[in-house]
Amino acid sequence: MHMGDFMLSPAVGGTMMTAAVGTAAVSIKKVRDMDEKKIPLMGVMSAFVFAAQMINFTIPGTGSSGHLAGSIMLAILLGPYAGFLSMAAILLIQALFFADGGLLAYGCNVINMGFFACFIAYPLIYRTITKKGLTRTRLMTGSILASVAALQMGAFSVVIQTLLSGKTELPFTQFALAMQGIHLAIGAVEGVVTAGVVSFVWKVRPDIISTQPAEKSKQGYKSVIVGFLAAALLLAGGISLFASANPDGLEWSIGKVAGDKEIKGETRVHKSLEKAQQDIAVLPDYSFKKQENADEAVGKVVSGLVGSGITVGLVLAVGYLIKLIKRKKAK
Repeated sequence: MHMGDFMLSPAVGGTMMTAAVGTAAVSIKKVRDMDEKKIPLMGVMSAFVFAAQMINFTIPGTGSSGHLAGSIMLAILLGPYAGFLSMAAILLIQALFFADGGLLAYGCNVINMGFFACFIAYPLIYRTITKKGLTRTRLMTGSILASVAALQMGAFSVVIQTLLSGKTELPFTQFALAMQGIHLAIGAVEGVVTAGVVSFVWKVRPDIISTQPAEKSKQGYKSVIVGFLAAALLLAGGISLFASANPDGLEWSIGKVAGDKEIKGETRVHKSLEKAQQDIAVLPDYSFKKQENADEAVGKVVSGLVGSGITVGLVLAVGYLIKLIKRKKAK
């Protein structure tokens, strides 16, 4: 559900960028009290979600595919504020280094895939279902319903943003029906996967999935970190090669509604940001740049591993920087 710049007007893109930056600023303030031992877990979880987003799965009977967003999983395991910051970091790396999602559209993508999941679906659905105490049934029900709702809200937000941007090639009703329908199927898969992952973590380390966000663990997270790191490497460096080649839910919806109509973004802002992204992205579309005979599989593996590594590094740097600033202010 990574929007491209061509889907947005500069006004809508700029407004959503402001909203995303503002939400990130609030989140940074909130995570200053997060258990410091959880920062490495935050970095590795972000890499895991980055890698998981490379795995497109086929939606049978549609010709489309989908991939995990991962925000509900991040919110459950890290808390909503750390989860939102992790998603913002993942999307930034994808846009800058892999040209996955536009630069103008970055704020929209953060709001669509991060905000609705972490600050609406997680507290209003997942937390409501689990507030009387965690059981496997509540955990799985909350994970599935929150994941489906988060994707539905994100998909509808995409439709609203294109409507406000004046994209007449994507009529509201037809685009909304296509987006909501295909993302209902994608959300169901995401919900089941999320429920499976968080249920496993709850079984081996129930203290991580606490109903009290500020509760600090008396243990370290080494075993969980190693597990998610191994899973991230396996996804990025191996399973990603078997990802579906079908268009994802957003691309499929655009093709279904707009057909052969070309959707353009030709303002000076669009052109400048497109050029900047072309210059910055070292592995566009998760493949080698300007190498016609390059091995596509090798390019994808390298992209997955490099992207996962950058994600870990960025999130760790942000996490420890926040803690350092807090300590200096406390002196």
